[in-house]
Amino acid sequence: QVQLVESGGGLVQAGGSLRLSCADSGHTFSRNTMGWFRQAPGKEREFVAALSRSGLTPRYADSVKGRFTITRDNAKNTVYLQMSSLKPEDTAIYYCAASSDINVRIGLGWYNAWGQGTQVTVSS
Repeated sequence: QVQLVESGGGLVQAGGSLRLSCADSGHTFSRNTMGWFRQAPGKEREFVAALSRSGLTPRYADSVKGRFTITRDNAKNTVYLQMSSLKPEDTAIYYCAASSDINVRIGLGWYNAWGQGTQVTVSS
């Protein structure tokens, strides 16, 4: 069973950096595509980044390309999201998610396990 716990959120000034972590206490981590999504107040949850099982195939939302990097450590059952050059519009709750699909999907419906979320606030 997949159980995801995010950490690393917080308050940062515009232009700063944060690294989010998501640990999976289950036993199927290396078989799952992993994704990060975010939800700002009053907005729909949206795709941020996702990474293949091998860690070789990332996908990013256009809004974060060149600023965010998704990586994973299958030995530690952990996926990371390195966020740089943060903007106030990056403020949201960030969720980690797992998909059993072999393809790197960006749609929420492909992900069947979700963490509880971690708050990221970027001040101007």
